[in-house]
Amino acid sequence: MAWNEPGSGKRDPWQGKPQPPDLEALLKRLRDGINRLFRSGGTSLGGGSSGIALIVLALVIGWLALDSWTVIDARQIGVVLRFGQFNRVMTSGLNLKWPAPVERVIRVDATNVRSVSDEVRMLTKDENIVLVDFNVQYQVTDAEKYLFSANQPDETLKQAAESAVRQVIGRSAMDTILSGHGSEVVGETKKLLQQTLDGYGVGLLVTEINFQKILPPPEVKEAFDDANNAGNNQQQFINEAQGYAAKVVPLARGEAARIRAAAEGYKAAQIATATGDAQRFALVDVQYKAAPEVTRKRLYLETMQEVLGGNLKIVDSGNGKNLLYLPLDKLKAGLDAAAATAAAAATADDAQKKAKEGSQ
Repeated sequence: MAWNEPGSGKRDPWQGKPQPPDLEALLKRLRDGINRLFRSGGTSLGGGSSGIALIVLALVIGWLALDSWTVIDARQIGVVLRFGQFNRVMTSGLNLKWPAPVERVIRVDATNVRSVSDEVRMLTKDENIVLVDFNVQYQVTDAEKYLFSANQPDETLKQAAESAVRQVIGRSAMDTILSGHGSEVVGETKKLLQQTLDGYGVGLLVTEINFQKILPPPEVKEAFDDANNAGNNQQQFINEAQGYAAKVVPLARGEAARIRAAAEGYKAAQIATATGDAQRFALVDVQYKAAPEVTRKRLYLETMQEVLGGNLKIVDSGNGKNLLYLPLDKLKAGLDAAAATAAAAATADDAQKKAKEGSQ
């Protein structure tokens, strides 16, 4: 966006910062001064001491003018060394400085995310060998510490990361590392590594740690796979048994509840029947005591009616000479069936007549 673009408020990038010298005006003044000196010196320019002094002075002024500022990118931090000793830190933009060799600027990329990777073998808590491939991502937070606290800060971080990984893996079991608790191992490693770097004071911040793969070494991979498969099969069988139990136990409990309810119902029915029979017998006993003959005859008739009510009936009208068998029950059943058939036919005829009348 232009500085004076409409809507930008005519923002000035140098507002609040030291104003840089006007290079064009400075060069113009330098050129005019040299021309005046050459015109006034005449032939003394080639061999006179005054001409040499003026040339030296012009070179010094040009050196001061051209090497008195530097531009720091927005992604960088400028570290200023004055005669080789740290002096200050420059922010992004155009900054003034003393020309070299008085001051020198070292640019450090502070926004770029750096990374280091390594693959190491280590022992777990349960004495298993594991191959760990990890990646560490980090940034520079303090340019002064990054440059002067260690000779090789990136190599220092790599060694500290390996030490932190070994420490965390060494106090964790293989099953814990390979299971869903891997995120906890990564978080603990990141915390330990950052504490180590803060103790060294190298000005680095760990942004991310990734365990790209955690595997047994190739030499023992086959045996490890067999043991892992056995564990998976064991867990599968356990899950199947638990699923079967979860399915069968409720059914068994429901069946037991049904049988218990049926027994309770049967018990209540038998008790009620026995109670009713006892009460009926008590009433019959009272009536029998009042009228024994009548009660005895009534009981006999009721019993015979109950016994013979569902049996086949035969009518004998031949005085013992001829027996005429009349299947009254079958005759009655046939008559009932014929009546039902006739009623159905009549109903069908009525339905057909109504249908014809409706169509006409």
